[in-house]
Amino acid sequence: MTLLPTTPSPTHRSRSGPARARGVLVNAGLGLVMLAALAFLLPSLMGLQRYVIMGGSMDGTYDLGSVVFEEVVPVEELRVGDVITYVPPAESGIDTLVTHRITEIDGVDFRTQGDANPAVDPWTFQLTAATQPRVVAHVPYVGFAFMALADRGTRMALVGLPAALIALWSLVELVRALRPARTELVDGPAQAEAPASSTPVLV
Repeated sequence: MTLLPTTPSPTHRSRSGPARARGVLVNAGLGLVMLAALAFLLPSLMGLQRYVIMGGSMDGTYDLGSVVFEEVVPVEELRVGDVITYVPPAESGIDTLVTHRITEIDGVDFRTQGDANPAVDPWTFQLTAATQPRVVAHVPYVGFAFMALADRGTRMALVGLPAALIALWSLVELVRALRPARTELVDGPAQAEAPASSTPVLV
């Protein structure tokens, strides 16, 4: 009797522990990037404006590095106690945005003060637009990340490098997936002959 050669079944490669760990890290990184992008875009989708507190005049309420979120409201809805972000009049010598609390409204004239300042701002101003951003919420210290991202080198390090690593890892995984699996050879002769028998056979 002739025995047919045994064909080994193809082996299935399983991912090693380090490979699985790398995969988990990559997926976690992608998830964090997606969450950060969502957090960055969500306020805009809700119609809110976002400002980073760059000074200490509102310390104790909105500390340095906080991010304030503001809704745009009609000017006539503003009340004493509201916190707004605006550019002071030219005679103030300040040409950047400030976020201060309204302390007085006299007809169309406004006066503000920083919560950490001992005195009111030494100017009055008018809001010429029909609407004005008003603070409705804030997140402390997140603004430091936006400050860092203002630097091109930091942006490249925090955004470009992880993206490049993820792309490289994806390419490596693709190459591994396309590489054919190796089959193991079975030791021993491919076929064996049955030994001759001396027992008579009835025919």
